[in-house]
Amino acid sequence: MTQSQYDAIIIGGGAAGLSLALHLASRAKIAVVTKGALREGATYYAQGGISAVLDAKDSVESHIEDTQQAGAGLCDPDVVRYTVEHGREAIDWLVECGVDFDRQTHADGRYDFHLTREGGHSHRRVLHAADATGKEIQNSLVSQLKSHANIDVLENHIAVDLITDENSRNQGCYVLNRHNQQVITLASRFTVLATGGAGKVYLYTSNPDVSTGDGIAMAWRAGCRVANMELVQFHPTCLYHPKAKSFLITEALRGEGGILKLPDGTRFMPSFHPDAELAPRDIVARAIDHEMKRLGIDCVYLDISHQAADFIRAHFPNVYTQCLAFGIDITQEPIPVVPAAHYTCGGVMTNMHGQTDIANLYAIGETAFTGLHGANRMASNSLLECLVFAKAAGQNITKHLNETYICPNLPEWDASRVTQSAEEIVIAHDWDELRRVMWSYVGIVRSDKRLQRAYKRIQVLQKEITEYYASHTINNDSLELRNLVLVAELIVRSAIQRKESRGLHYTLDYPTMDNNKRHNTILTPENTPFTSIANKTD
Repeated sequence: MTQSQYDAIIIGGGAAGLSLALHLASRAKIAVVTKGALREGATYYAQGGISAVLDAKDSVESHIEDTQQAGAGLCDPDVVRYTVEHGREAIDWLVECGVDFDRQTHADGRYDFHLTREGGHSHRRVLHAADATGKEIQNSLVSQLKSHANIDVLENHIAVDLITDENSRNQGCYVLNRHNQQVITLASRFTVLATGGAGKVYLYTSNPDVSTGDGIAMAWRAGCRVANMELVQFHPTCLYHPKAKSFLITEALRGEGGILKLPDGTRFMPSFHPDAELAPRDIVARAIDHEMKRLGIDCVYLDISHQAADFIRAHFPNVYTQCLAFGIDITQEPIPVVPAAHYTCGGVMTNMHGQTDIANLYAIGETAFTGLHGANRMASNSLLECLVFAKAAGQNITKHLNETYICPNLPEWDASRVTQSAEEIVIAHDWDELRRVMWSYVGIVRSDKRLQRAYKRIQVLQKEITEYYASHTINNDSLELRNLVLVAELIVRSAIQRKESRGLHYTLDYPTMDNNKRHNTILTPENTPFTSIANKTD
């Protein structure tokens, strides 16, 4: 086995990871590790857009206020202001990278970005590239990546675990090559977790298959704290069709007049919130869940057919084409939709530079907990967070690149005491049970009884999965399942601790928000050396 050395290893190839790689490329030797193909990740499938204050009628203060309102009292005010104030700068950088946002010509002859509005926003401030913004951003960043000789891209490699020394400093990681099933050792001055969220812990999710909480699980095992893992956002509108796999119906469709209806055509959202379909996502998702359970129906319907057909096809070409492939013409009929797990608002605790509790280890994007989203992420703030904190982490790493560094001789991966599994079906069964337990008991609406039931079952599954992992040669499925069951435990433990309903956490036993309990849910690994970097400024 050989050991490769880099200045920085970035685990994850979405907007956060690629942006950081590009910021560092002229100064450092970088490895970008992606579990699948470079374009396979949550960013690529993001439809709606990225929020930034660009309209003269809008303001930074308004964006801050909207974000904090959606976050239900848990947003970090300093982080919110920092992120919003750097919004225009992030957009300018994306345009320099070649991102082609939709534009429009005004009656007075001005030609600028077309801005749409999504749930929780009081103004139009969401830039987009039709309804495939993530695809446009991802493709542009990948194109930029190819021009940098300092960046090695390791596609189809999954990180196994972080490597730390006796002083709990990160020194690199072990990575499994999915093609030849060999584990390689990567040494680095800095390691960055940008692996996205953990939506695959639920039975129904809008996330791609790679979203298995790898970064969060690895950081926890290395000794990092996590925060607010109970705050999982369920997107209100995913296509409901037996052959459709996790296809999201962008929130921008509601921003352009889409109406949620019951099977008989009755509109129901005005009964739940003054902003109706444009209420924050947690409210819309709970309203849909309530109506589905009240009426015993499989889905509700999102209708934009009252808009002109040409308008629909021009603004939502991706949604139109995908739905048409399933026999649904959205210019003529409503779209069947259900909520699905969409975004992990909690994650690995970091400071304003992306630093975690482990020296030389950073986390950015959905993997990280910065305090921006509070108890509920406002639509289109996630891509903004990826860009702003990728640059912040890059600036911090750059400051330390000139410091003396001696590459350690890291221990090789030891697989001498394991055997090849003869029954992979065990993984499939545990995976299915875990996701069903999480969906049934730790979903949109929770209770103490449901959470305790889930926790007991997860403990049994974790024991089985841990024993299986320790006894058999690792592969992609066993690694993902190991990470998912740990993330599931962290979600449930966090949910049990929050004795109130706030934002994305709604429990029947404590149905109201209690301002005496307005705090982050922080979990700390046991039996690990702990010195916090996350609250320091450098």
